[in-house]
Amino acid sequence: MKIVVCVKQVPDTKGGVKFKPDGTLDRAAMLTIMNPDDKAGLEAALELKDKYGAEVTVVTMGLPKADEALREAMAMGADNGVLVTDRCLGGADTWATSQTLAGAIRNLDYDLIITGRQAIDGDTAQVGPQIAEHLDIPTISYAQKIVEVDEAAKTVTVERQFDDRYMTLKAKMPCLITALGELDTPRYMTPGGIFDAYDKETTVWGRNDLKDVEDSNIGKVGSPTQIAKASDKVRKGAGELKKDLSPAEAVDYIVEKLQAKHII
Repeated sequence: MKIVVCVKQVPDTKGGVKFKPDGTLDRAAMLTIMNPDDKAGLEAALELKDKYGAEVTVVTMGLPKADEALREAMAMGADNGVLVTDRCLGGADTWATSQTLAGAIRNLDYDLIITGRQAIDGDTAQVGPQIAEHLDIPTISYAQKIVEVDEAAKTVTVERQFDDRYMTLKAKMPCLITALGELDTPRYMTPGGIFDAYDKETTVWGRNDLKDVEDSNIGKVGSPTQIAKASDKVRKGAGELKKDLSPAEAVDYIVEKLQAKHII
């Protein structure tokens, strides 16, 4: 069985978020981590590898530094890493990103594709299902558990989460699953795994390696969604401290502030 896992290198929000003048994220200037939902999906793939002997290939789209995410994935146990990077792919929204990733995946053999439900820098939950649509394969989103993989019947059974319950679905492979963060707890990298990961060669693909993708569907030019405004999280100002008020005066002051904000 061959499994493709899509991962994304996202900003580590603890280190602050930086923007370019056009409103897009300045990814080169920020500390980065592997997207948490993607990491849970990677762990699910590695568990299938442990159980069935699957081959796991990790694919990421991003700047050249996104190779770090591939090395981390291989240090955890992935077999191969593919980095899709090209200047013309920059500024992509979910539509252009999914078109690019689908174009890369068409070069690979796969039975199962696993993506995270959503990325913490966008929170759209659109890229995974869009990849499946471009590849014309079924998708099961919000996966909280992979129940069974039947290699003979070429099916996968998954628990799909709802607010207060779950649905058990079976799909024919090849298919795509989007993983919740709670799907699996990611394993740690091992020292030996880290050494092995940096001994391996990763594959680097550019625009010309994408299969069946039009120029009009990639990068900022191919992105129908445009950012009107972006900013870092709003920081709270210093509070106002009132001293030496009587209880009645304190109540009047609070009520006055609540009325000024139209809360009461």
